[in-house]
Amino acid sequence: MINATKKWIFLKISGATLVPLMIWFILNFITIYDQGYFDLINFFTSPSSKFFFSLFIINAYFFSALSISEVFEDYIKKDQIKNVANRLLYASAVVIPLITIILISRL
Repeated sequence: MINATKKWIFLKISGATLVPLMIWFILNFITIYDQGYFDLINFFTSPSSKFFFSLFIINAYFFSALSISEVFEDYIKKDQIKNVANRLLYASAVVIPLITIILISRL
């Protein structure tokens, strides 16, 4: 399978799985928006919320990295700059969700 086809399939799958996770996050965000600090901590300490929020963060960064890399491929002409930009993008798409999940798991 061609790399562009794989990327397109991953983009569609991650986008489709991001929709229900985003709905879950928005509904829960609405319920905890006006609550106090301890209610927010209680939300993020529940195992199901940790699991779904972790899936949401991983999927969102994966989807955004794939989308932004397409922009890099379309608009950056020099291959060296494009490769560096993609590597930094993919590294940040791994590091930032990992740090977020580690910090939430410590709650």
